[in-house]
Amino acid sequence: MRSESAALRQQSTEGVIPPTKPRSERLKSLATEEFDVLVIGGGVTGAGTARDAVLRGLKVALVEREDFASGTSSRSSRLIHGGLRYLEHGHLGLVFESSIERQRLLKLAPHLVRPLAFVWPVYAGARVPRWKLNAGLMLYDALSLFRNVKGYKRLNREQLHAAEPALRTDELKGGARYYDAATDDARLTLANALGASESGAVVLNHASVQRLTVVDGHARGAVVVDHLTGQELTVRARAIVNATGPWSDEIRKLDASGGNVHAVRGSKGVHISVPRERLGNHDALTLLSPKDGRVMFVLPADVFTIIGTTETSTRAHPAEVRASETDVAYLLESANAFFPEAHLTRADVVSAWAGIRPLSATGYHGTQADPGSASREHHIDVSPTGVLAISGGKLTTYRVMARDVVDAVERQLGQPRRKSPTETLPLPGGDIPRMDAELAAARETIGDAATATHLVRAYGSRWRRVWDLTREDASLARPLAEGLPYRAAEAVWGVTHEFVHSLSDLLIRRLKVGFETRDLGRGAAQVAAEVIAPRLGWDAAETQRQLDTYASDALRIFGVDSAES
Repeated sequence: MRSESAALRQQSTEGVIPPTKPRSERLKSLATEEFDVLVIGGGVTGAGTARDAVLRGLKVALVEREDFASGTSSRSSRLIHGGLRYLEHGHLGLVFESSIERQRLLKLAPHLVRPLAFVWPVYAGARVPRWKLNAGLMLYDALSLFRNVKGYKRLNREQLHAAEPALRTDELKGGARYYDAATDDARLTLANALGASESGAVVLNHASVQRLTVVDGHARGAVVVDHLTGQELTVRARAIVNATGPWSDEIRKLDASGGNVHAVRGSKGVHISVPRERLGNHDALTLLSPKDGRVMFVLPADVFTIIGTTETSTRAHPAEVRASETDVAYLLESANAFFPEAHLTRADVVSAWAGIRPLSATGYHGTQADPGSASREHHIDVSPTGVLAISGGKLTTYRVMARDVVDAVERQLGQPRRKSPTETLPLPGGDIPRMDAELAAARETIGDAATATHLVRAYGSRWRRVWDLTREDASLARPLAEGLPYRAAEAVWGVTHEFVHSLSDLLIRRLKVGFETRDLGRGAAQVAAEVIAPRLGWDAAETQRQLDTYASDALRIFGVDSAES
């Protein structure tokens, strides 16, 4: 078992950022070493669990079937928020916990988590009248111990119109402004995986668990297949964590002990992206859809606006879940009701995507309960063979979920509980004293404000290392997609430092190209392939196969079904 101090020393050495260990070396470690804990699943919870565990001194392995954040963790509303709407359902404890975590992440990952102002307009006859909204926001601020970015502010009709002039004004009564935070969900997940790796965990994407190894009634590892080489290996571990989110019931089925294999009930959430100029929103907005009264968001995302989300029960497989035309029409109609001059149509949609929230079945009240009212509290269960499985929760509270899982691992291993270092240790790239100064330095160095802002927000204090690649090879300064701030240097950095093994890893999860181009990144894939093919050893035939695979991935994720699935 590694010492905790050694893990902390390695994690805090931000000045030196070595490349990730070769995949062959990581595969050898998985096959030959014995681990304290094997974490299955590279979403934000699994990656966070691996980082927490290794920082406490445990010997950790993390395996992910596809790529880090390839499921729900890259298809969210990209919010770190207290969960104002959960107050309606009486989930005060979750709101308190979320509000504290929001404040913590603003400090520990200032590049990835940044304040976001919201406006909530109230119209005549709204389900939530002004008095109820103000009372809720007062409680919301109180549950954050009044430590939010700013306190909420009541807005009269004129103030609200001045704040968001494109909003519909007929029957507008006023509203309020309050604050939450925005994030890059996939990169927040990646930061945890990188933090785990840099502190000594053996981390592997594109490798799936085929079966569990059970010895004398206790789970003691798993048989893992590396999808890139076809190699099959056995990973030995004293404890196993199932952190696979919507896939967690599939891992439960591999457990020889059986048990509850229906512990998760999926809720589908759909978002669409449109050009921001088409809607005209200044800040983020919280709205009540005129279709059904549910809470939805209009969120600024640089030159785009994200509209979401739906919340419907689904039986779709997590790997195949997509938006439907019904979902898209719902979101467009809801947005048009508040922005009457926008006249958004299907042609305005740049991309649409869906994710499955892995809600704990115990969080529902009755078999026909509305997913929107189901609790987002997380739940940890232990199978008869000792496999720890976590379900429920939300992006904002991932660190708490990870902490609780590692506490359970320590109990299972008979070790004294240690305080989680993740409470105070910045995520990789998060050692930034002042974001405004970092942004100014990047703009001066790079000379392009959009690229500078993107690099700082994506890589934090490591942006200089990425940009330095353009000094070694000027061709790496070229854009991957016209009109977007992503540069070829990021493709190289992704391969050497961020576990990129495919075009989808790069263009859908390390960067948001797939979300922000009408061809879903297919054109950028051609450019990126030229950069990474020689670095990954692809010949012409393999490069074409990778391009074809990317096109299939983009359609699988961003395609829109004609009927409800």
